[in-house]
Amino acid sequence: MPSNVAPAPGTGTSSAAGAEAVVPAEAVTPLIRGIAVLRRLTDADGVSSLSGLERSTGLARSTVDRITATLARRGYVRLDGRDAVLAPRLMELGNAYLAALRLPRLLDAHADALADELDESVSLAVGDQDGIRFIHQATRRRAMSLSFRIGDLLPAERTAPGPLFATEWGDREWARWHERRAADPEDRGFPAVPARSRPIEYGEDDRNDEKDRIGANRTNPTNRKNGKDLTVGKDLTVGKDLTVGKSLAADRPEEPGAGRSARRLPTLGDDFEQRTAEAREAGWALDDQLIEPGLVALSMPVREAGRIACVVSVVSHTSRHTAADLRDTLLPRLREAVAAMERELREAQHAESATPTPRATAAPSGLAVWTGASKQELGREFIESLARGLTVITAFGEGRAELNLTEVAQATGLARATARRALITLEHLGYVTAHDRVFRLTPRVLGLGFPPLSRTSLAEIAAPHLTELSQRLHDSVSLAVLTGDEIQYTGRVSTSRVMSVHITIGTRLPAYPTALGRVMLADLPEPPLTELLPLTPRTITDPARLKAVLDRVREEGYALVDEELEVGLRSVAVPVRERGGRVVAAVNVAMHSSRRTPEECVAEVLPELRAAVGRIEEDLWVAGRFRRVPRT
Repeated sequence: MPSNVAPAPGTGTSSAAGAEAVVPAEAVTPLIRGIAVLRRLTDADGVSSLSGLERSTGLARSTVDRITATLARRGYVRLDGRDAVLAPRLMELGNAYLAALRLPRLLDAHADALADELDESVSLAVGDQDGIRFIHQATRRRAMSLSFRIGDLLPAERTAPGPLFATEWGDREWARWHERRAADPEDRGFPAVPARSRPIEYGEDDRNDEKDRIGANRTNPTNRKNGKDLTVGKDLTVGKDLTVGKSLAADRPEEPGAGRSARRLPTLGDDFEQRTAEAREAGWALDDQLIEPGLVALSMPVREAGRIACVVSVVSHTSRHTAADLRDTLLPRLREAVAAMERELREAQHAESATPTPRATAAPSGLAVWTGASKQELGREFIESLARGLTVITAFGEGRAELNLTEVAQATGLARATARRALITLEHLGYVTAHDRVFRLTPRVLGLGFPPLSRTSLAEIAAPHLTELSQRLHDSVSLAVLTGDEIQYTGRVSTSRVMSVHITIGTRLPAYPTALGRVMLADLPEPPLTELLPLTPRTITDPARLKAVLDRVREEGYALVDEELEVGLRSVAVPVRERGGRVVAAVNVAMHSSRRTPEECVAEVLPELRAAVGRIEEDLWVAGRFRRVPRT
């Protein structure tokens, strides 16, 4: 269903008309300003100085300070000196959209399996007005790897999914696309892609391909060698500009030693309507280096109830596949994957229909109590209407894709009048749509911090919490992961004492004589307990005794190691668990044995350590709900 809201200024999909949309009288101005700050932080890759936000938003510095203070109180940003930094908890807004959408839960595993089988990057995308937005990325790690992130917005005409989504556009959507192209001739509103002014060069080999394509077009309009028709249905000679018929040979002089002439194609996206017609007939689409040289993609739509639910794409590089090769080699396998995805959606729909349940609503969020306490603590620096407005987004989720006003008010604990004003504001900005008094989130919600945060690693999530813990205890704090029978340090905050623990990130140590290692070994059904060498007189080297120690660690939830790795070194550690409860890392506090007794470590350090790890896990669970968080 087409969006019925005016686009928000500053978005890649806004048109000239949308940018001038009149703000509703009942809109919440602090919410509009707060979202503007979040968008500018997102565009700045997650971090900006407060003075930079003042300049980019046009807001007064005092207003920026109040907004960032409120967002920090909410846990959506972290204030680091004069900088504001997006925090992982902000991803709960995008998570609300992804949960309501259902597609990631149902299709992510299919996309991941396809990527593993083909050894190519695979993505899922949804339409966002006249752009496309990614909802899942299964990226292969290579020297030349895909840099797009979940939530990134791309212009439809420069992608493979774009023509497929455009097959369902009406006159209104095409008009909006033309307006946006005219208002933003270089795609500057899409920071995730290079400017449209970049020239694409073709040489003699490509000219031969073009001759074949032109000949094929004359006999069969659907037979496109590279999935694009640049002839626009005209009988033009090769070497002429395909839109105005002038020679391109003189546009760009031949480079010395090049061995072949080159010419410039029309502006990127000029053939989008033709590509859409081809996609409608073929049922698939190609991106032959429309975004940047070397990047090629093959896409097919995944349909639910006859409409395109999302588009799955296989993305590669020309060093591995040409666009035509990608189509010829991988299209049959992509068809199979799409069929499996559509079957998954049908089965899910059938299960939901067979056991109908009342539309679920979230439990009251305790927002009133929290906002009251925040207002009392921060005073006028806390903007209550901003906090309430953002909470409305989190009312949506799995089983709550569509909510009416009453349900939103119940889910958030807000008064109906307050919830209504927030919804009016979000609809004006394009983050919700309304139809028959029922509201839905739009893909634009993913533009609120999700792209830069979707690549955040566990070490990055933990870093501010490690720093805070070290400053509180005045001891060294570390994060480590288990690699075989060793631990590897991935995060570290040291103290400046004369006698302190000096270990660098990347250092590996045997797991069995360390507190970090023991809390991670304790989570394994069969921990490796071989080659237990005596590193100090106190090192436990008997496998049976160490197994008993690990059993106690598993039961108590922490490990304390006293001078088993090195004489004079004492350490206490607790595990870091992912959403499913599996231990993925550990955090410790290490000190010289003269600093605290073992009993003091348990009484004084352990509560602080557990509280810090609890905050790390809260951020990790939000960040890892719809993506795999890298451990390092």
